Amino acid sequence: MAKNLTDSAIDRQNILNNPFAVAEIQKSIGMKGVEFKGRLLVLKEQVAAFFEVSPRTIDNYLSNNENELHQNGYEVLRGKALKEFKLALSDGDVHETDFVNIMKTPQLGVFDFRAFLNLAMLITESERARLLRQAMLDIVIDTINSRTGGGTKYVNQRDEDFVVSYFVEENYRKQFTDALRDCVDMGNFKYPMYTDKIYVSIFREKAKEYRKILRLQEKEEVRNTFYSEILDLIASYECGFAALLQQQYSEYGRKLTSFEVDALFLQFEAQAHWKPLIEKFRMKMASRDLAFRDALHERLKEYVTPLQAEEFERFIGEKSAELNKRIEEAKDVMKRLKERE
Repeated sequence: MAKNLTDSAIDRQNILNNPFAVAEIQKSIGMKGVEFKGRLLVLKEQVAAFFEVSPRTIDNYLSNNENELHQNGYEVLRGKALKEFKLALSDGDVHETDFVNIMKTPQLGVFDFRAFLNLAMLITESERARLLRQAMLDIVIDTINSRTGGGTKYVNQRDEDFVVSYFVEENYRKQFTDALRDCVDMGNFKYPMYTDKIYVSIFREKAKEYRKILRLQEKEEVRNTFYSEILDLIASYECGFAALLQQQYSEYGRKLTSFEVDALFLQFEAQAHWKPLIEKFRMKMASRDLAFRDALHERLKEYVTPLQAEEFERFIGEKSAELNKRIEEAKDVMKRLKERE
C-alpha cells in the first residue's frame, strides 16, 4: 500500500514509534550533531542546511506542526539546560557564525533525531526530504521483515501470549461447534455461517473478506493470523453463545430453527459488556495490521491509531519469538490447561 507520509500523521507516528527502524535509519543517514544527555541534537540552522531550505521554512513547519514535533523530540532549551548545552557545543560540528549567535540567545530550539525525521516527513519543498522519506519507508519494511524472518503475515504468532490464547480458543471452539451440532436444526452450513456472525460482530468482516485483506492462500487458516486478544474475544463469544444455545435447547426440548438462532444471536451480541472490549480490540487489530502487515481494514479505518513503542517490542523486539520457540515455552502451561478439562 503506497504511503504518503506528508499527509498521514498515523504513518509518520508508526515510523517514529518503531525504535528498531529509527535505529537503522540513523545508521543509514549518519547524521552529525551534538551529543547531549544521551541524545543526538541538531540545530535549526543545521536542519535547514541539510534539507536545503531556509531557516524561515523550518520556522513555518514548527509553527504549523508544533504539537506533533514537540511530541517527537523538538525542544526549546532555556536556563540551566541551555547553559549545559552551550558547554557541549564546543565539541559539536557547529558553524562559527551559528556558534556565536547561540552563545548570545536566551533560548534555543533543538531537534533530536526523531524530531528531525518527523520534519523530513512533513517538508514538501525539499528534494532531500523526499528522498529521505523513500529511504525511510524502505528501511522500515526491511527492518520488520528481517525481524520476522521475511514476512509479517504471522507476526501475531511472535507474541508470547499467542500460543496459550490459541489453545484456549480451540477448546471453546469445540464447545461452540458441539452446541451448533446438538442444538440447531440446520445442515453443515451452520458452522461457517455462525462463525462469520461472530467475526462480523467483532471486526465487521466475514472470513472471506478477512482472507482477502490479509492476502491469505486457500490452505491458510484465518485463526492462525489472529492476535491473542482477538482469539480471547472470539473464545468468549463461542463460550457464551454455546451456553445460550444449550439453555434454549433444554427449554424448548427440541432443536432451534435458524430464525430462532439468529434472534438469539442478536440479543447476545447486543449485551452492553461487549462494547468496550470490541472497541479496544478493533483498534488493536486495525492498527497492528496497518503497521505490521500493510493491510487496511476499510470497515475499521476509524479505529486506526499509531502503535506505541511497546507494541513494536512485543511483536518484533527481543521478547518476541518464532512460533516453535513459543510452543516449547508453553508446553507446561498447555499441559496444565488440558488437565483442567
